[in-house]
Amino acid sequence: MIRFASPWAFLLLLVIPAIILYKARRGGGGSIRFSSLANARGAGVSARRRLAALPFYMRLAVLVLVITALARPQTGREKVKDVTKGVAMQMVIDRSGSMGAEMDYMGRRLNRLEVVKKVFEEFLVGNGQTLKGRPNDLAGMIAFARYADTMAPLTLGHGALMRFLETVDIVTRRNEDGTAIGDAIALAAARLKTAEEDLAKFASETGGSEYDIKSKIIILLTDGQNNFGERSPEEAARLAASWGIKIYTIGVGSDESVSTVRTLLGNFKMPSANRVDTRPLEAVAGITGGIFRLAENEQSLREIYEEIDRLEKSEIESVRYVDYKEAYFRFAVAALCLLVLEAILSTLVFRRIP
Repeated sequence: MIRFASPWAFLLLLVIPAIILYKARRGGGGSIRFSSLANARGAGVSARRRLAALPFYMRLAVLVLVITALARPQTGREKVKDVTKGVAMQMVIDRSGSMGAEMDYMGRRLNRLEVVKKVFEEFLVGNGQTLKGRPNDLAGMIAFARYADTMAPLTLGHGALMRFLETVDIVTRRNEDGTAIGDAIALAAARLKTAEEDLAKFASETGGSEYDIKSKIIILLTDGQNNFGERSPEEAARLAASWGIKIYTIGVGSDESVSTVRTLLGNFKMPSANRVDTRPLEAVAGITGGIFRLAENEQSLREIYEEIDRLEKSEIESVRYVDYKEAYFRFAVAALCLLVLEAILSTLVFRRIP
């Protein structure tokens, strides 16, 4: 693709017909009378004579090249840049002892945390059916019990995130057990607040493609009983809302949950005393403009993720642009070379003596 930045310069080409017309009217110069031209006609016309007008046309060609250079030709190449508009999300997963209560998962009885992990993986990488995965979204992970910890930073490498997810287990030490929902929300919100800065730094270091964060969300999965931490869930939610972060809260479990108790005499099933406290979860979702849902089994949890998947869309758009480079230098150099050649020919081969 080629274009001219100063096409008005081509108006100077109108001078060339005027030069040719002037040359034709001026004629070939003076004349000498001879008694007979028969012998001269018989001698034929030499190559030098045939090419006598070559220097003149070479000067015209130089003029055309100079005018073309003044028009600033530019060569361009169309480029396509993919700009991803995705969602930056933090998965906030409860790993307190109460998450050891059991739930149904495809006909098996697993603890709540294992079910949460498995359905979260379906949401992020897809299950080939109702969940197509979120390959264009930044995802990070916070796990919490009495204390909140960053398990994985925001990343597009979801395979690595899954390996971090495998390491999340229910706490076994009593002094680490508890449910600090407010602190976990505050930590996730802080990670999302600086997402653009971290992403810009990463792109500048790696030369990655452009990424535009369309929205920021937190998906909180917990049994809903906040009993530790410096912040209440409502305080953390107001902080997140001030940073434009939406929170989707999911209460995991039901009143009929049971837990497996391991003793020296074997494993026994006992009703779980833990009940999902929905009030703070509903309040957190309402403050930030998110939604609250209760998941009693893996199917209902999957349906909640399907709903979030419909609400939070990511997209890729292709930006087409043309990268232009100046090309006038080629025409200027060609004009200079042709002018030098014309001067040499006029001085040597086509030299005329008045």
